[in-house]
Amino acid sequence: MDFFILADIIGIVAFALSGFLAGVRHRLDLLGLIIVASLTALGGGVIRDLMLDRTPFAFNHYYPALTVIASVMIALALRLYRRDALERKWLFIISDTVGLVAFSITGALLGIAAEFNFFGVIIVSFLTAIGGGVTRDVLVNTVPAILTSDFYGTIAVIVAVLLILLDAVGWLNDTAVLAVALFATVLRLVAHYRGWHLPHLDLPPR
Repeated sequence: MDFFILADIIGIVAFALSGFLAGVRHRLDLLGLIIVASLTALGGGVIRDLMLDRTPFAFNHYYPALTVIASVMIALALRLYRRDALERKWLFIISDTVGLVAFSITGALLGIAAEFNFFGVIIVSFLTAIGGGVTRDVLVNTVPAILTSDFYGTIAVIVAVLLILLDAVGWLNDTAVLAVALFATVLRLVAHYRGWHLPHLDLPPR
C-alpha cells in the first residue's frame, strides 16, 4: 500500500474519532455523529479539491467514506466514548499527528502542482489539514480548536514552506517528502509533549 494512502487512512480514522467524540459530548443522535465524524475526517480534503477546481477525492473513491463509517461503528461497538480523555492518549495523538502531516503534505503538493504561488500553497496545505476540524467545531457551536490550541496548524504551515523551498531548489522528490513528513511528525509530537504554544497577547484587565 502506498505510504500516503496508509497515512491518509490513519488520519481519517483519527479525525473521524475526533468528530465522533465531539458529537457524543454534544449529545447528537447516530446520524449526527456520522455527519460530524465525516465532515471532520473528509472536510479538509473536500475544501482542498474545491479550491483546486476538481471533484473531491472522497466523491470518487470509496475508502474514505467507508473508513469513516467503520471508525464510527468500531467506536460504538467498543464504547470508546466512555473512556476518559481518549483524545489525550498517546496512540490517538500519534494517529492524529500522522493524519495532520499527511493532509498537510497532500495539500501542499497539489498546490505546487497547480502552480499556486507561495501563499496559495500554504493556504491549501493549511485548509486541507485543519478544515475538517474547523467544520466540526462550527457545527457543534464551539470556538474552533485551531484558534486556541497548541502547536497544531503551525505544522501545516511549516510543511508547506519546506516543500515550497525544496521545489524551488529542485530537490522535491519522494525521499525529500518522506524526510519532511518525519520531521513534521517528530516536531508535532515534541510540541505536544512539551506543551509548546504560539505566544498570546497579554491584555490589561478590564
